[in-house]
Amino acid sequence: MKLLSKTVAAFTGAFLLITASAGVLADWELDGERSTVQFMSVKNASVAELHHFRAITGGISDTGAAQVALDLDSVETLVPIRNQRMRELLFETVRFPAAMLRAEVPTSLTELPVGETRDTAIEVEVDLHGVTKSYIAEILVTRLNDGGLQIVISEPIVVKAADFGLDGGIDILREVAGLNSISTAVPVSGQLVFTPPAE
Repeated sequence: MKLLSKTVAAFTGAFLLITASAGVLADWELDGERSTVQFMSVKNASVAELHHFRAITGGISDTGAAQVALDLDSVETLVPIRNQRMRELLFETVRFPAAMLRAEVPTSLTELPVGETRDTAIEVEVDLHGVTKSYIAEILVTRLNDGGLQIVISEPIVVKAADFGLDGGIDILREVAGLNSISTAVPVSGQLVFTPPAE
């Protein structure tokens, strides 16, 4: 019980530190209720399932530095035992409580007129499981009627488990679940909505 309490405390402290760092950046603040990051897994070569993270925080600074934190303990697969296995066996959230996404958002996008949409590509840095890797993301950016900024990944980013040292965890998940296979290349998509800075 003491070990569990220490583990929870360690996670909470680490995640608060990460989200506090995001908060320092945040002139634009991420709206977690309207934002989602999803990933798709395929088991036994033909069964596709969509998962997401319930807790996302972040922001965009006045210089365009965007930072988003995904609470890996909040992974939601709609199957409680699978959520637990992903936390413990795949993401190892005791050691790696969050994934970080970072990008530079051009001023031309944050200053879009209301109702206008623009498609572009930006470089996204992903920090996951102790490894950092960059991707080019195709995105659609829209300035909403309430002044918010909506960023949609228009083409899923394919993340390879081996690039982040997660392939071993996938093998363990496959064995525990008694599956023939689980995909190791995972499409990631999402929609992020940021609220504008207070005037």
